Amino acid sequence: MDSLVPAFVAVLLAQAGDRSPWLVAILADRFGKPFTVALAAFLAHAAGNAVAAIGGALIAPLLTPDARQLLVALALLFASMGALWRQKPPERLDGWKLGAFATSLFGVFILAAGDTTQFLTFAFAAHGPSPVLAAIGATIAVLAVNTAAALLGEKAWRKLPIRAYRIGFGLLCLTTGLILAAGALRLI
Repeated sequence: MDSLVPAFVAVLLAQAGDRSPWLVAILADRFGKPFTVALAAFLAHAAGNAVAAIGGALIAPLLTPDARQLLVALALLFASMGALWRQKPPERLDGWKLGAFATSLFGVFILAAGDTTQFLTFAFAAHGPSPVLAAIGATIAVLAVNTAAALLGEKAWRKLPIRAYRIGFGLLCLTTGLILAAGALRLI
């Protein structure tokens, strides 16, 4: 459980202000199939999180405990930079004629490749005792956010105070990342 809960919380908070739920909301409105779009987004993120967890498991034996903590700190610092940076709208994928499931699956997978969610999953997989639990926690968090986005639709999703949320999340990650980094470097 040491990997599941931190990965769940961090990814839930990161994903709520990310571009992939926005794309999920767009596609749910376009196709009128919110559960199909949410399922495809879940599978896309599950695949990405699995790759990230495998990478974390492979690198973990090479790292000291302080280096693992520093990796989590870096993931949080990068998450803060991403949250504090201006978010541009996702590509609407209007030209994609693959149907609701395939468009959502491939569109979300491409959009999320290498994003904050996967870096956090990678860091928690390397830090904790169970990379599988890190991937499961992250994927459940993504499922919750993307299902909410699909059910809300783009208009309602855009009415949420995403910018204010991203600033608050960015400052939280910045503070936490700096404290973890200082601890890993034995500065505090």
